Amino acid sequence: MNDEKLKIGKFEFSSRLIIGTGKYANFDIMEKAHEASGAEVVTVAIRRINFNNKEENILEHINKNKMTILPNTAGCYTAEEAIRTARLAKELGLPEWVKLEVIGDKKTLMPDNEETLKAAKVLVKEGFTVLPYTNDDIVACKKFEEAGAAAVMPLGAPIGSGQGILNPNNIKIILENAKVPIIVDAGVGTASDAVIAMELGADGVLLNTGVALAGDPVRMARAMKLAVESGRDAFLAGRIPKKLYASASSPIEGVIR
Repeated sequence: MNDEKLKIGKFEFSSRLIIGTGKYANFDIMEKAHEASGAEVVTVAIRRINFNNKEENILEHINKNKMTILPNTAGCYTAEEAIRTARLAKELGLPEWVKLEVIGDKKTLMPDNEETLKAAKVLVKEGFTVLPYTNDDIVACKKFEEAGAAAVMPLGAPIGSGQGILNPNNIKIILENAKVPIIVDAGVGTASDAVIAMELGADGVLLNTGVALAGDPVRMARAMKLAVESGRDAFLAGRIPKKLYASASSPIEGVIR
C-alpha cells in the first residue's frame, strides 16, 4: 500500500505527528523538541497566550516556516466559551481551523461531548475546519463526523496521564466507521503508545505531555517521530495473523533427512 499525505480539510501534511506547546521547562527546550519531532502542526491554547508586550509570547517561539499553528480551545467548559475562543484565534490572524476542546469535568478533564458537538455545529457553519476532541465513544465520533468535522480526535487515555491506548477495540471500531481522519489525542506517554495508535490504523497522533515532561524532551520528541513513522509503516505493511500454535520459520518441506 502506498502512503499518502495526511489531509484534513484544505490542509495537507507529510508528518502524522501533531505536537503541543505546554509544560516545557523553557522555550528553548520547546523549540528544540519541535525541531526533533519533525511535526508540521503545533497546537496552541489560545486562552493561554500572553498578549502583554512586556513578556514573551509563545507564538514567537514557533517556527512558522516549518509548522502550521492549530489553535485549540483548551480551558473552555461551555460551547459558548469555545466558540468565542475560536473566533478570537481567527481575529488574531491564525489559520481558520481549530482543535475544539470543551471539558466537562475539572478533575478528570474528560470532554463534554454534548457541549463540544454544539460548538462544532456552529463553527462548521462559520467556515472553520473543526477537529473535535472527544472520548473514545463510537457514537459520539460518528455524530461529530456527521456534523461536518474535518477530523475527529478521540482520546487514548485521560489528558496527561501517559497511560497509552486504554481501549484499542473502541479505536478500531471508530476507525472502521470513519470517513474522515482519526487522530488519537491524549494519553500517549512514550514511543510504544504512539506505535500502537498508528498500528491500529490511526491517521495521526497528537501529544504534548509525553514529550514536554520527559527526562530528555528533545530525545523523546525524536522517538515519537520515529514511532509514528514505524507504526504507520507497520499498519500499511499488514501484520501477520496471530496463531495459537507455533509456525516454523523455515518450512520442513524439502529438508534432506
